[in-house]
Amino acid sequence: MSEQTATFGEVFAVREFRVLFGSFALLISGDSVKMLALSVLVYAETGSPGLSAAAYMVGWLPYLAGGMFLLSLADRLPPRGLMIAGELVRAGTCLVLAHAGLPVPAMLALVLVTGLFSPVFGAARNALLPDVLPGDAFVLGRSLMGVTSAAAQVAGLAVGGAFLATVGPRGALAVTAGLSLVAALVLRCGLPHRAARSAGTGRRGAVGETVRVNGRLLADRRVRGLLLASWLPTMCVAGAEAMVVPYLGGQGQAGLVLAMAAVGMAAGEFAVGRFAAPALRERLSLPLAVLLGLPWLAFAAGPGLAWAAVLAGLAAAGLAYQLGLQRRFVDAVPEEVRGQAFGLLSAGLMSGQAAGAALVGVLGEVAGPGTAIALAGGVGVVVALALAGVLRPQRPAPVRAEALPSHGG
Repeated sequence: MSEQTATFGEVFAVREFRVLFGSFALLISGDSVKMLALSVLVYAETGSPGLSAAAYMVGWLPYLAGGMFLLSLADRLPPRGLMIAGELVRAGTCLVLAHAGLPVPAMLALVLVTGLFSPVFGAARNALLPDVLPGDAFVLGRSLMGVTSAAAQVAGLAVGGAFLATVGPRGALAVTAGLSLVAALVLRCGLPHRAARSAGTGRRGAVGETVRVNGRLLADRRVRGLLLASWLPTMCVAGAEAMVVPYLGGQGQAGLVLAMAAVGMAAGEFAVGRFAAPALRERLSLPLAVLLGLPWLAFAAGPGLAWAAVLAGLAAAGLAYQLGLQRRFVDAVPEEVRGQAFGLLSAGLMSGQAAGAALVGVLGEVAGPGTAIALAGGVGVVVALALAGVLRPQRPAPVRAEALPSHGG
């Protein structure tokens, strides 16, 4: 693979990437607005803070079930059609939530059921990226997606707040449906048709094929190591971030700290993705993974708001360690199941972060928020060091010249 670092100009010159990038920004912004509006709507209907919080998190829960049983669809169906279907499902869900007058249990059930396919839609997008951007351009594209995810979440929450104040939660949900329809149109007009990667094996259905391929991927020592290296350190940092609100004792102060974490993540992804050469980026994976947990140790000393924000931003910058794993992951997985492999990676990330938040939450009840944050950071450092054999590249990658296409077609 080429040692030349790709540039933003090269990446954005590819039409298909511009389409994927724009539709992804709409997706993340729309999902942020949707979950915020649903949470407010449930609270308005029930007056229950617990149900309101559950409504905000319910969109993430289906990743585990969808990742375990449905991911083979990402390789067995054409990617453009899958991504468009995802946007249409999201639009329909928002319109039903906004205007059907469903009781709260039915609302939550609808979000859960439709969310089962979210890992499939996301896997189709992620698996398409290496086809659109070869070589180092793929890693820069992933970096840009990470920066966009952080920025779009912040923008989506800010815009969602404005919509809620102006048109209420039902109006905000209708606006989200509109964003999804625009994204579907962008994908339909901007992406060429690509055939499915695989027709599956024998007469297995989607569930059987997903279970079979997940087992195949996890049985591969190289793939399994890269998956664990992606999942476990982020699980620890998610647990630490989950304790920020009880540590500071106020939503406003916690919001500042979490916003700084988003800024740190975006800055790390941008700097490492754009300015580190491919070989250096891979060598940085281990120290950046250690950085992911190290600053949280300082919470044992009880830092105030300003220092807490600085520490959170510094720790989140370490998430850029995953960029050093991206090309190795693409090389390790068979091309015909790449969609499912990326879906398994994302499902594990989402499920691991939820588990990390829950585990550290229990620890916080026993030991206190500051101690729980410090312990989560300490475990993160230990995990990163234990995974050093995977995080540290074993040998230089072979040099391969790859031409970057100038247009999608």
